[in-house]
Amino acid sequence: MAFEVEGKLHRIFPTESKSASFQAREFVLEVPDGNYPQLIKFQAVQDRCAMLDEYSEGDKVKVSFDLRGREWNGKYLTNLNAWRMEKGSESGSGNNTSSKPTQDDRFPTDPFPNYSETPPANTGGNMDDLPF
Repeated sequence: MAFEVEGKLHRIFPTESKSASFQAREFVLEVPDGNYPQLIKFQAVQDRCAMLDEYSEGDKVKVSFDLRGREWNGKYLTNLNAWRMEKGSESGSGNNTSSKPTQDDRFPTDPFPNYSETPPANTGGNMDDLPF
């Protein structure tokens, strides 16, 4: 699943070698959310660790990332795997976050093409709004 979000780089950590052939680098993005900004931790792996070198803490950026999850020793882990970073918009619109998937061939333009804003009429004597 591909997502994008804009925010301010709050913290950039150094690259860590997890094994002889695997390296990862974490960073924290401050994302506005009403009165309480959220501090969201991302990771970049392998050659993508270097994409953070051209940025500094405090820079506004747009991050493209995937959700990754797995089980390890009976625990479930979730990672936000960053794969692209670019300068964020400088406009002060206040609405600079987006959690919509990026458009590519895996996602349809309208995920609910037959969905209607108007609920179906209640044709039976049943007064609840459940369709079954």
